[in-house]
Amino acid sequence: MSQRTSVLDRRFMTLDEVREVLSISSTQAYSLVRSGELPAIQIGGRRQWRVETTELEAYIQRCYGTTSTGQKSV
Repeated sequence: MSQRTSVLDRRFMTLDEVREVLSISSTQAYSLVRSGELPAIQIGGRRQWRVETTELEAYIQRCYGTTSTGQKSV
């Protein structure tokens, strides 16, 4: 089983995993979360961000939708 499949099978992903799936920089992943474009939660004593897999999939679908209509990406 590939690493991507195992990551997407879990409920929550780290920002590093999100970065890897979207092929973006760590700064871009953090920016998506901080701006609210990609909903996430902070957990633990170190308040690390976690993104629910379903939220990542919904974000990707929104990006496809805006791309196909010629609107600016969300």
